[in-house]
Amino acid sequence: MLGNHEKAMLVLNALPHLGPVTVGRLLERFGGDPVALMQGTEKEWMDVEGVGNKIAGTLGDWREHFDLQGELAKMGNLGVGFVARGRDGFPTLLEKTGDAPIGLYKLGSLDLDKIRGIAIVGTRRPTLYGQRIAKKVASKLARAGFCIVSGMARGVDTAAHEGALEVGGQTVGVLGCGIDVVYPPENQGLYRRIASEGALLSEFPLGRRADRQTFPMRNRLVAGMCEAVVVVESAMKGGSLITARQAGEQGRSVFAFPGRVDQETSAGCHALIRDGAVLVTCAEDILDDLLGGGRQGVLDLQIEVEGKRQEAGIAELAGDEKKVYGALEDGATLGLEEIANTAGVEARVAAVTLMSLELKRLVAKRLDGKFERR
Repeated sequence: MLGNHEKAMLVLNALPHLGPVTVGRLLERFGGDPVALMQGTEKEWMDVEGVGNKIAGTLGDWREHFDLQGELAKMGNLGVGFVARGRDGFPTLLEKTGDAPIGLYKLGSLDLDKIRGIAIVGTRRPTLYGQRIAKKVASKLARAGFCIVSGMARGVDTAAHEGALEVGGQTVGVLGCGIDVVYPPENQGLYRRIASEGALLSEFPLGRRADRQTFPMRNRLVAGMCEAVVVVESAMKGGSLITARQAGEQGRSVFAFPGRVDQETSAGCHALIRDGAVLVTCAEDILDDLLGGGRQGVLDLQIEVEGKRQEAGIAELAGDEKKVYGALEDGATLGLEEIANTAGVEARVAAVTLMSLELKRLVAKRLDGKFERR
């Protein structure tokens, strides 16, 4: 449930003629208190640089422009929250940018101020090579503890989100429409999975459809909340280049994968590399650059992240999984029948349970057919 501070920021976020910079100046005038700002007078508002009759009139008649109670009711039905700039939960790096949004609609439980984001972006019409690279790199970076951020678009964006989800990693989808609008529509399943396992974000009020204006705004959020942007296939006029250049202007790392010189979808990446982006050929190149310390530093971090993930997985075991996992304590290596007898379950139950534990990377099957803990 939103407090008065968040409600006031929600209103400011939705009003026409108001942008993040103007709202920032208004908040500064009212000591950072959006409630006091909304209760101000026309004279107080117009004392602020950039505020004229139009903006003052919008603030004074805000109920004519935005149905707050209706928006709150819809958000409640959808399970959508709102994270205001300057409050806990707002992406740390994004808040430091000059045009940080007033707030973000959020669907999902991921703590945005605790992630280390890397954006993976690219063309909506990638080659099979581009799709494979995006998914593989996303998986490896997610395993290393980074959160994969992208724009939920067709092509490279979709592959990047899927790569992170396949290894149980973190991912954030930043939408160029209202958070209740699934675009493109064929990503309905991906939308639901990210909402369940990661987070979906939008700065647009509910119901807002995607258009030429919303996508560049979305791209600046993707760049702003990440410490690096990775471009996998982009044409010379692709939106990915906008994201990459915004990241470069903010002092973030920009990486690009090279491709065939006669391939249109590689022309943007080659231009970025020519202009100073780091040429990379694998996820390890990116990790080396970001983490320092060479490959050993990357390996150490991966081991640490995998260890924490394994501990969390063990703590969540219950029922047959807990019994079967317990049968392999103290370094035991046992066959299927031995595990079933020790755990006190039927062999078919033990077989299915072992498969589940293998998928969770808690148990491994040896070459001799026996099982042991990882």
